[in-house]
Amino acid sequence: MDKEQLIQALQGIVTQLSQNAEQHRLQAIIFGDQGFNKLREKYDGHAEEEIGFVAQFAQRILDLGGEVKLEDKKAMKIYKDPVEYIKFDLELSKEGLSQLLELVNGSMTEPKTYDLLRAYYEDEEEDKLWSENELELIEKIGEQNWLQSQL
Repeated sequence: MDKEQLIQALQGIVTQLSQNAEQHRLQAIIFGDQGFNKLREKYDGHAEEEIGFVAQFAQRILDLGGEVKLEDKKAMKIYKDPVEYIKFDLELSKEGLSQLLELVNGSMTEPKTYDLLRAYYEDEEEDKLWSENELELIEKIGEQNWLQSQL
């Protein structure tokens, strides 16, 4: 992957992560309003992590001689049902991880970018595992019991 392709890919991550952070922040507000404080804390924390990665990726774009842009974002659905949102977020994670893995592999000749992408991949994989574990727990203990545990 050449430098220009890498900058474009990083810009795509900045745009997508910015949008994801906004969505997670809004979901945190909605879940908090419903009394699900653990979910509010989870998604607030997730938004903060994403904003941290946005800053790191933006800096890397600048280091590579690129220009950081705030590109158009697509509309995203906001969920009232926490379980439905976790399912949605899990699918988003799966799609993102497969694309991100290609980018990680394509950046091996650029060590700083590779390390940053790998750290981001590991963070996203952890988030995917959390969603999978929560959905398994919902199956085992039932949705109402799980929701009660999120108060």
